[in-house]
Parts: sequence; structure tokens; C-alpha cells
Amino acid sequence: MKTVALLAIDQGTSSSRAIAFSPQGEILESVQIPFEQIYPNSGWVEHDPEVLWATVLSATRWILEKLRAREVPVAAIGVTNQRETTIAWNRRTGVPLYNAIVWQDRRTAEFCRELERAGHEPGLTAKTGLRLDPYFSATKMAWILRNVPDARAASARGELAFGTVDSFLIWRLTAGRHHVTDATNASRTALFDVVRNRWDPELCSTFGIPENGLPLVLDCTDNFGETDPGILGASFPICGVAGDQQSALVGQAGFSQGDVKSTYGTGAFLMLNTGEKLVESRSRLLGTIAYRMNGRTTYALEGSILSAGATIQWLRDGLGLFTAAGEVEALAGSVSDTGGVYLVPAFTGLGAPYWDPDARGAIVGLTRASERAQIVRAGLDSVVYQTRDLLDAMAADGVAPGLLKVDGGMARNALFLQRLADVLAIPIRRPKLAEATAWGAACLAGLGCGVFSSIEDIARLWSAEADFRPRLDARAREGQIKGWHRAVQRVGPIGAADQKVLQTTG
Repeated sequence: MKTVALLAIDQGTSSSRAIAFSPQGEILESVQIPFEQIYPNSGWVEHDPEVLWATVLSATRWILEKLRAREVPVAAIGVTNQRETTIAWNRRTGVPLYNAIVWQDRRTAEFCRELERAGHEPGLTAKTGLRLDPYFSATKMAWILRNVPDARAASARGELAFGTVDSFLIWRLTAGRHHVTDATNASRTALFDVVRNRWDPELCSTFGIPENGLPLVLDCTDNFGETDPGILGASFPICGVAGDQQSALVGQAGFSQGDVKSTYGTGAFLMLNTGEKLVESRSRLLGTIAYRMNGRTTYALEGSILSAGATIQWLRDGLGLFTAAGEVEALAGSVSDTGGVYLVPAFTGLGAPYWDPDARGAIVGLTRASERAQIVRAGLDSVVYQTRDLLDAMAADGVAPGLLKVDGGMARNALFLQRLADVLAIPIRRPKLAEATAWGAACLAGLGCGVFSSIEDIARLWSAEADFRPRLDARAREGQIKGWHRAVQRVGPIGAADQKVLQTTG
């Protein structure tokens, strides 16, 4: 039988990728195109939307050319994307009004505090599962309306389009015929009622966002339109869309209540399937939509780390401690420990469970004996400890996972995964198919176009490549975790609520 391809477009924070999969999960073709970040001010992070589009277009065309040469037809396209990143564009011209404001951006911290002081957070959390934080899209949209003159003018003319990256890409791929998003991306805007599954008029009013500028919200396996033949040379159905972390949950076959995965990319994101119930966290984790299929919503509990791979990138590009990411494991493994050094990567604040947008990074515990390798190892450990913070928060919410599936670029580092197992005190499992995020988008497209008949078809394809089990004794583990919490207090004091979340670590 002739092979068909499921084409995943994976638009991330530091690169755009296109990967063609067979229905069995084999990678047929793959290409990745990196791009530059823009840092206009302290705590601000932007992308050029035209660069996002150009890299996606180049990567997709390259893959299609390779597939045509192999005579492999494309059954459908799936799109996954960096979440919360916000773009505004003119519906008539398709031209962006401003740079994309990236999920890491913290410029709206004061606006969030104003809304919190006005008492808006409890109602927002009840409807969206989220918190009042610059992380989410709503305050980014509000900033654009307040600070970009063309935005208000376009809104007044009914020409304003707001969207997350998936919406912008689909708009371009379909030549402006479809302004759509999926339920997972909508759930990250702080404007979407995840219980009623609709844009919430009250929240739109609170943030000052015109609802007519927002996209139509579809299921993750819906018909998102067909690509324009003039753009990709043929018309292909777009049948699957999800934000990157939800897509990775699908790619990791996290379909059962209690399944948990952590993806280590630019940031790191721990996501737990909570079934058909939206869990309201007492530990400042997030309730969110895991996926929506056939009109049925599955929810998740999530913890977000703002800097994971970004920390390693900074050690390489900012400090010049090594020249290639592939050197990290050997360099960090050349020393037995960090020598008491802790790196707190609060470059744009701290995410869950602290939610401190004003914290800034620090390296503490340095002595004249500290070595380059120890600082690099402390960078790896910073991601490990932040993951432990998230698991402790989940435990405080009454959930204690006994196994963690991992994926993302850092999951290739065996030393990092062993440290995860040691500090989390649970087994860590790495899948054979490392590209979980892109594979998840391909799976959603396969469900949407009929290549797969059910999620069980996808679950049967998942298999483990390696397990890492705890080896560190409890006393050493607790001592290291206490040292981490002392370091965190240097950049953003742990308040009473944090102490409650973290009390299990002593």
C-alpha cells in the first residue's frame, strides 16, 4: 500500500519546523529553520510575524518538494505553535500591525496588578483556569490596542484581527479565507470560558478586547480550511491544530486521566490529563483544555517554567561557556556536582508556582573555586528544580504522579534526565519518537482526515526508548532542594502561599 504523509507545521519560540510523518510515526522528511528573538526593553520579547511566516513557508515548501520527489501524497496538515504569543493584523491587507508579543514577555505586569487589585482574578480563574499574568494573550492584545495607533483605527473599521500564532499562519495559508483557532489555543488567551467553550463577553470587556476581532474556535480535529494553491502549489486540508504543549500531550499518548508529560523546549511545561473535570488548583497551577474532539472537552492541570532551553542558550550565547548545545552533557558531567552553585533563570520573571513577573535571574553560591562546568551543571539543575517545584504543587493539589514522560530538546541529555529522576524521586521515561510535539499535530490531522479512526490507534503507536530511575538518597535530595529554595528567595522572596505549596520539601 502506498505511503501517505501527515505534515506537521511546528512553529516554536526559536525556530519553525516542518516534519512529514508516516501514519506509523516514521519521520519521512524534516527541516528546521531558526530565527532571531527581539528584546526591545528589559522583560520584553518579540518576534517579527513576517519572519515567522517566511520560515514556516520555506520549511513547508521544502518538505513538500521532497515528498513530491518521493511520490508521497500529503493526506492532511496539522499545525502546532508557541502558545499565548499574540499577533494583530489587518483583515483587509493581511499586514501585521506590530511585532508578535511572545509568551515570555512581561511588559503588562503592572496592568495585571491593576486588574488584580480591582478584584478580577477570582472570576477569571473560575472561567479560564488561568491567572492574571502577563504570560497570557489578553493583556498583550490590550497593550497593542493601547499603544499601536493603527490597532484602534483598524478596530473601528472592523478590520482588526487578533490571534495566536496558529490563527495568523492559517490566515496566511488559506489566503485570508479563514480566521480560526482551536480550543487549546483559545484556552490560553484568558478570554475563553473553558467550561462553556466560548469567548466570554465579560472578560473581553474587562480587558477591552473587541470580540469581533477574535477567531472562530474549532475542535482540535476540525476542518480549518484548505491551503491556497498559489501558496503551497496545491490545496491541502488543515485538519488538526493544538498549542504546542497540548500537542505534545497527544504525541505522548496522554489520553487517560492521570497521564503526565513534561516538554523541555525554550520553556518547560508539565501537563497532567484531568479528564472531563477542570481542576481549580490551590497551588497556583493552571487549569486548561488538553484537547477538544467531537465536541467533548478533556482538561489538564499545567505548570509552566519560563526558561528551560532558554537557560542553556544563554549560557552558550550570553556567557560563551560552550559553543554548541551538544557539548552540555559532557561538560556538565565532567564535575560531580555544582559545588554549591545555583542558577535561578528568572530572565523574564518566574512562572509556576511563583508567578513573579518582576523577579530577575541570579547565580548564587559562587566562590573562587567555582568552575565553568559547575555553572553549566547548575543551569541544567535549574530546570530540574523548577520541575520539582511543579510536582510539589501538584502533590499539594492532591495529585502525585508516579511516572513522568519527557520530550523536547533537553530530553536528549541523559545526565539531565538522570538528575530529573534523582530530584523528582520518580522514574523518567523517554519515548522512541522524540518529536512528540510535531507528532501530536500530525496525529490530530490524521484523526481529522480519517487516517486514524480513534485515539486508541495513536496510543498503540507509543513506545519507550529509555527509563531513568532515582539513585540519589533522600537526605542528599532534600538538602539540594532546600539550597534551591534559598536561591529562589534571593530573586523573588517566597511568600506564604509559596511556602504552603513547597512545604513537602521541608
